[in-house]
Amino acid sequence: MSKTYTFMDLFNVLPKTNCGRCNVLTCLAFSLLVFKGEKRLKECPFISQDIIERFEGKIDTNKTFEQNLSKIVEQFKAKICNIDLSMAAEKVGGDYEDGKLTIRVLGKPLSIDSQGRIFTDIHMHPWVLYPILSYILNCKGAPLSGIWVPFRELKGGKKWNPLFEQRCLKPLKNLADIHTDLLKDIIDIFSGQEIESYHNSDISLVMYPLPKIPILLSYWKAEEGQQSHINLFFDSNVEENLNIEALYALCNGLVMMFEKIVQRIVLL
Repeated sequence: MSKTYTFMDLFNVLPKTNCGRCNVLTCLAFSLLVFKGEKRLKECPFISQDIIERFEGKIDTNKTFEQNLSKIVEQFKAKICNIDLSMAAEKVGGDYEDGKLTIRVLGKPLSIDSQGRIFTDIHMHPWVLYPILSYILNCKGAPLSGIWVPFRELKGGKKWNPLFEQRCLKPLKNLADIHTDLLKDIIDIFSGQEIESYHNSDISLVMYPLPKIPILLSYWKAEEGQQSHINLFFDSNVEENLNIEALYALCNGLVMMFEKIVQRIVLL
C-alpha cells in the first residue's frame, strides 16, 4: 500500500520562512490550503521537484486542520527553547521572573518556561494554546493604533473571513441571542469591560485575550423588522503581533470556551 501524507507532513516540508511568494501570508496557511486542495505544493518556490512528485495525489484529507493542531502546538513548544524569554517579555507585554515568562490571558496569569512547560489555572486546549504560543514566538511588540476594524478588513482577513463568520460569529451570535446577560457575565469574569456604545450597538465589550490583542465585541439586539447582529473588531495593528490564522484560531477557541461555560451553567 502506498504511503499517504497528512497536513503535518505537508507543513514539515515547507521552509517556514513566511516569505509570501506563494501569495499566501504564512507557510502554515499555505499548507492548510494545499491540504484543502485550494493550492498546489509546486506553488512554493522552495520545494524541490522530487518532494512535489512524492506528495502529488497522496495527501490524506481524512485528518483535518483541527486534528493536527495538537502536533503544531508541540512543535511550537519545542521552539520556545530557542528564544530568550526575558527579551520576549517586553514585546508580548509580559513579565519575566524565576525563569518564566508570564502573560495575562483573558486577565488570568499564564506562565511558560524555557522548556515549553505551561503553568496556568485556565483550561487550555489546542485552539487556544496555538495562538498563545504563536503570540509569544512571533509578536513584534507593535503599539496599538486605537483604530477598530472588522476581521475581513485586516490584511489577511479576506481569505479567512468565510471560516471566521461560520465558526466564530455565527455561534457567538447564537449565544448572545439566547443568553445575552450570561455572555456579558462570562466576559466580565475574564476581565472584559463594557465601553460606550460602538456604532450604536446595544452592547459593546472590550476583552484582552492576550496583552496586545484587544477584541471589541458589539451586539445589536433584534428590533421590529430587523434581526440581531454581532461583530468582533480588532486593532488595525493586530497582525503585527499575531498572524491571521492564529487570530482566527484564538477567536474560534474563545467561542468554544464560552459555549462550554454556558452549557455548564445552564445544566446546573
